[in-house]
Amino acid sequence: MRLHIQLSRNKEIVPFSYQETQVSKLHYWLGKNSVHDAVSLYSFSWLRDGKALGSKGLEFKNGSKYFISCHDVDLLKQIIKSIQEDNSFGYGMVITSLTIEKEPIFERENKFQVASPVFIKRMVEGRTKFYYPTDDEANSLLTETLINKLKKAGLDHEGVKARFDENYQNFAIKGTTYKGIQNKGTICPVIIKGTPEQLAFAWNVGVGSSTGIGFGSLI
Repeated sequence: MRLHIQLSRNKEIVPFSYQETQVSKLHYWLGKNSVHDAVSLYSFSWLRDGKALGSKGLEFKNGSKYFISCHDVDLLKQIIKSIQEDNSFGYGMVITSLTIEKEPIFERENKFQVASPVFIKRMVEGRTKFYYPTDDEANSLLTETLINKLKKAGLDHEGVKARFDENYQNFAIKGTTYKGIQNKGTICPVIIKGTPEQLAFAWNVGVGSSTGIGFGSLI
């Protein structure tokens, strides 16, 4: 299930690395919960409608919006309860409205657009390696991560496959700094084949690495 969050305009400049605030608020809303240390069965998008103020940061003159999607509906219920008690977000922004969206009914293949870059990383010979659509291993790694999350959720993982849209020619590399570490992902549609349940699961939890800090959210 998905929660759409509407924000008021900012009163302070929003740093480019605002994803740290999104994570902090999410953990605050959830309180003491095992999801913080587990495989992330949730995802969230980046803020929309921002304008860069040179190198200073971002401005949201007309406010902003983003969404949080969770496989576990109870997590969204807890988030909503917490926001109703305290609707502050940060940078002078407050949450002005919440809208719930149920999972779409999928067929056995769907092309998803992304609401945040798809980030793939692995440790190779003691070093962190990032993968992009041009890397041969990228699609198998996307599938591997999705399978691991399906297993974690206790769902059927047989037959599911994820891949970047090979016909999309204008993919872009985009990143952000999280806790001082620069992470870069890809803005490129992702095609997933599987059962309708598997596709709905992916719509909620996202694809690739680090969905818990704002990468790989799907629309």
